[in-house]
Amino acid sequence: MKKILLTLSLLGTLTISQAQTSPSSPTGQPLPQQTTGVQSPEQFLGYKVGQHFTTHREVIAYAEQVARQLPKRVRIIPYGKTYEGRPLVVVAIASEANLNRLDEIRTNNLKRIGMLDGQPTAGPTPAIAWLSYNVHGNEAVSSEAFMDVLYQLTNLSDAVTQKVMNNAVVLLDPGLNPDGHDRYVNWYNQMVGQRPDPTPSAREHNEPWPGGRYTHYLFDPNRDWAWQTQEITRQRMALYQQWMPHLHGDFHEMGVESPYYFAPSAKPYHEDITPFQRQFQQIIGQYCSRYFDKNGWLYYTRERFDLFYPSYGDTYPTYNGAIGMTYEQGGSGRAGLAIERADGDTLTLRQRIDHHVASSIATLESVADRSADVVKEFGQFFDKARTTPIGPYKSYVVKAGTDPGRLKALQQLLDNNKIAYGYAGKSMTVAGFNYTNHKSEKNVAVGAGDMVISAYQPKSTLLKILFEPNSTLEDSATYDITAWSMPYAFGLQTYGLTTRLTPATAPAATAATSASAVSGTPYGYVIRWQSMPSVQMLAGLLKQKVRVRVAEKAFELENKTYPTGTLIVTRGNNDHFGSRLDAIVRAEAARTGADMTPVQSGFVAKGSDFGSDFVTGLKAPRVAVVAGEGSQPPAVGEVWHFFDQELNYPVTMLDGNSLGNIDWSRFDVLVLPTNYNYGRFLTDRVLTQLKDWIRSGGKLIAMERAASFLAGKDGFDLKEKAGSTDTAKDRKAVVTDSLKIYGDRERVAISDETPGSIYRVNVDATHPLGFGLGNGYYTLVQNAYNFDFLKDGWNVGYLKNDNYVAGFAGRNAKNKLKNTLLMGVQSFGRGNVVYLADDPLFRGFWYSGKLLFGNAVFMVN
Repeated sequence: MKKILLTLSLLGTLTISQAQTSPSSPTGQPLPQQTTGVQSPEQFLGYKVGQHFTTHREVIAYAEQVARQLPKRVRIIPYGKTYEGRPLVVVAIASEANLNRLDEIRTNNLKRIGMLDGQPTAGPTPAIAWLSYNVHGNEAVSSEAFMDVLYQLTNLSDAVTQKVMNNAVVLLDPGLNPDGHDRYVNWYNQMVGQRPDPTPSAREHNEPWPGGRYTHYLFDPNRDWAWQTQEITRQRMALYQQWMPHLHGDFHEMGVESPYYFAPSAKPYHEDITPFQRQFQQIIGQYCSRYFDKNGWLYYTRERFDLFYPSYGDTYPTYNGAIGMTYEQGGSGRAGLAIERADGDTLTLRQRIDHHVASSIATLESVADRSADVVKEFGQFFDKARTTPIGPYKSYVVKAGTDPGRLKALQQLLDNNKIAYGYAGKSMTVAGFNYTNHKSEKNVAVGAGDMVISAYQPKSTLLKILFEPNSTLEDSATYDITAWSMPYAFGLQTYGLTTRLTPATAPAATAATSASAVSGTPYGYVIRWQSMPSVQMLAGLLKQKVRVRVAEKAFELENKTYPTGTLIVTRGNNDHFGSRLDAIVRAEAARTGADMTPVQSGFVAKGSDFGSDFVTGLKAPRVAVVAGEGSQPPAVGEVWHFFDQELNYPVTMLDGNSLGNIDWSRFDVLVLPTNYNYGRFLTDRVLTQLKDWIRSGGKLIAMERAASFLAGKDGFDLKEKAGSTDTAKDRKAVVTDSLKIYGDRERVAISDETPGSIYRVNVDATHPLGFGLGNGYYTLVQNAYNFDFLKDGWNVGYLKNDNYVAGFAGRNAKNKLKNTLLMGVQSFGRGNVVYLADDPLFRGFWYSGKLLFGNAVFMVN
């Protein structure tokens, strides 16, 4: 599910035996046995759907069996594998005629919207409906429902099925997150006895950390649609872009006490959602309500689940022209096979399956009844995008600058989302909106190698939403981040132009030195410290025991200027490598794309020579990360993924319960991701051990709630600002706030929140924690921690009074986020404590934060 919902209860009681009549139709009644030769799920599995949780392998095996038995109407489309090797597939089901021309229907759709060259062929144009199940692994009812939906759609004797098959091509994804799904299913099947125990406190209703919700690396795949940081998302989205469905349904579960949610969505709707898309939300709600009303099932609409944040399974398709919806069934991983609810009723897996099957079929029926209109409106969405794009900016210019790494990372995101771009091709001067100072400027200098993105393209709406400086929020009661603008996430100087600028196709020139361009035997190499390629190259060199030094001051050498943080590799202190040094350095530069330059001398024109005390050696740190109970799995997963996948650098994951028994001498860096349970792990005894380790040279990196936990503790300099209501104005505000209206309680509560707003950070770029951030750093603030400035430490990153940039921040939160520390370093004996109030690795997409975290790990010493 997307967030915690209001507590509601179902009416009526179904016993487990009543709930296990499978398979069922969308009306909740048993389906008649078919004569087509297709096995039912029960016949194939050997048990009724709803009696047992089914592994991903068995779910896929059933789909493959149906495809074998009905090859003229069902086709399996593999699209990849998970980190743990499980298959990812989509099941296509259509009429015999449409399945026979399946690829033609797909390519016709792409041609019709301008995403494939050529003209569509003549013939019927069915709507393409894609239903996704089980994006959160422990919301496992979805994969069970998939089998019943697939079986239902093979039954052409059913009038609704026949209508759907005549007017639509259906794509069913049985499991978007197989690793998480099987983590849950295997655990649950081990916990349950011969009969499920509905007692809420039974162990089968208390899933251990990290639970099955998340991916292998503990990311939430439902928040990754646009960013595509995870392998399952990238593979799925590559297939999605090849189909561009007209409708997408995303199936979830929520808390046990909630009933069922379907469209229409809650506010806020993003302002660019079309009238037709809004209208179809109502239509789907009407169709779903018919099935639910007929069976007396409880449901609700227009609450909690909004259409704003662009990287969900409902919003992303919506911003790509489709009808996108979320469906939420009460239950989730806690419900198991059966659980007693607060009202005394027992909620069964079979009930949950019936509800998802009903909403699936109702949704398909709604699009089948309006197939022509859906296809027509979809085409018009893209016609408008290509000819009269929405939004004030008709072009975007992204400055190439001196850091090809950031530009390349943005290019990759655009490529993944099929957003076209090019380059200026020649120098010119234009008028444009400056994202950095939020001002319109008349004379913006555009270089030949600058990236140009035209809004006149099929993906114009998605482009506008990803690049808008500040998204319009019609209702502040939203449950996710409210700002995400790509120029700030990537730290790239960007301009929005109100005029059309047609990009050239020539690639931008790269500032990096390729391996082939390096010849001879240089004195050494310098690597600019500016973005992720620099961090990746440093990690790669240190892993191979190459001695690397870092310049604490800017310097000038061979007519080039290098900033603080520049890495230096010299032959003199790496002579044990002999001639292999050059091959190692050049290979790492080629692998990472880091800006590496060979130099012939360590004698600089300005700054400190390479042998100066201001050029210090770096060591390969032995890194550990605390995980386990109380930790937010995505916060842990971001750090784990950063080291394991992005840096390919060794990291030890420690269970928090083991901290009292570890050999501290084995580690140089300990990372504390956000955790609600540090009071249990970091007892007085463990804190004493921890402080002794830091004094001996260890480095502690405390992120978000970990930093908040340490604030005020003995020996730690971090403090929260003292609250003050000394002024008459403040005293009046406190009295007024006490006169609250119950109906406004949700909006009153968010006055203290800042759910993902963007702030510009004042950075001391001379400090190692700030290396490479001198051109401006933006952070995504999710909690107003209200930290005071360090009295004796280094206040490296902080907010003043006017640092707000974009997104929603409540009144009280905005006040806290003034004159506040965000990034600081405390010297602690021979070691350091690094405080990070915000998560620089948030969801893996906040690109600029990766350099900051790299500073914390490798530079601060």
